[in-house]
Amino acid sequence: MSRPLIYAHRGASSYAPENTFASYKMAIEMEADGIEIDVHKSKDGHLVVCHDEKVDRTTNGKGYIKDLTVEELKLLDAGSWFNESFANERIPLLEEVLELVKMENILLNIELKNGPIFYKDLELDVVNAIRAYRLEEKVIISSFNHYSLVAVKKLESKIKTGILYIAGMVSPWKYAKSIGSDAIHPLFMTINDEVVKECIQNDVMVNPFTVDRESDMILMKNIGVSSIITNRPDAGRKVFYGI
Repeated sequence: MSRPLIYAHRGASSYAPENTFASYKMAIEMEADGIEIDVHKSKDGHLVVCHDEKVDRTTNGKGYIKDLTVEELKLLDAGSWFNESFANERIPLLEEVLELVKMENILLNIELKNGPIFYKDLELDVVNAIRAYRLEEKVIISSFNHYSLVAVKKLESKIKTGILYIAGMVSPWKYAKSIGSDAIHPLFMTINDEVVKECIQNDVMVNPFTVDRESDMILMKNIGVSSIITNRPDAGRKVFYGI
């Protein structure tokens, strides 16, 4: 059985402020196979990498990303909330992350944050950015908004998509196939070996989140998932490689 790939959830976010270059670079140093990020749009239409709709939790600023310009967002300190040693880390733009991914030759999972706030042309803008860097084969796009995944596939069939969900879904491989998705991205505790087996047999990847405990990583490895999404890529390497 081949070992699962390791996606660093918002980077190595157990050790550095999430969705910052400090976190991404730490994940690369820990030899993660890829990183997972979240994308919104700024007031002036830039693709902004941040998990929440608001900047309040992870920066020294306040307000919704949709109400702030890229210039205003780039002034924010996105590191001090985690630890003062990360002071002056900045909110990345998608283009900056794509440049890093291309340079480091790693994989990228982009989560489209398209709801409860809906961004006009988010799917089109993200697909065009991926095309500009010729990273169609290196990216998988996930979202809890499955309409966004359908839209992505219509725009660019070469880009893989994965359905995010947190419920115990019946026959998720059938649903994924029905909307043209390549993968399921379930909350890890909602799946079992039967779900994984059926997905893999039907050419649907299984990429559960957020798998941080080593005991859960061992379980995911044993039931044959395609990858794990984790805040602790170093722990993933320890479980999957024994180092």
